[in-house]
Amino acid sequence: MTAKSNTRSTARLAAVQALFQHDMEKTPVPRLLKEFHDHRLGAEIEDAQYRPVEVDFFDDVVVGVSEKRDEIDALISGKLASGWSMGRLDKTMLQILRAGAFELMARDDVPTGTVITEYVDVAHAFFDKKDSGFINGLLDAIAKQVRGS
Repeated sequence: MTAKSNTRSTARLAAVQALFQHDMEKTPVPRLLKEFHDHRLGAEIEDAQYRPVEVDFFDDVVVGVSEKRDEIDALISGKLASGWSMGRLDKTMLQILRAGAFELMARDDVPTGTVITEYVDVAHAFFDKKDSGFINGLLDAIAKQVRGS
């Protein structure tokens, strides 16, 4: 794994955490970014040193998801099985899906397989294999729609 991909992996996990906080607490995005920049990204908390983060990438994902949320949610909703609604999704899972969908829509510089693999890896931090598989399948369906791959 290259240093760049490592810092992006960390940025993705942090972005999911920031998006969760934004969704739950309605923290305005500029204040949320400042809080993460000042106190979380690459910080040492309770004697644990967090890995370096590609801050610009983190910012792009957080801002991009917040700006394109309605479009992203329509994509996700359109891929859910009949009888499922966005409200049924776990709040953390929803942020993983939103961040992954944003990258698939807006970050042509990142290969489709990388986006899906990275967010499935993020999912492993929170969920079991079944839920991670759900995220994999949904992001794959979104990729086929937005990237044709």
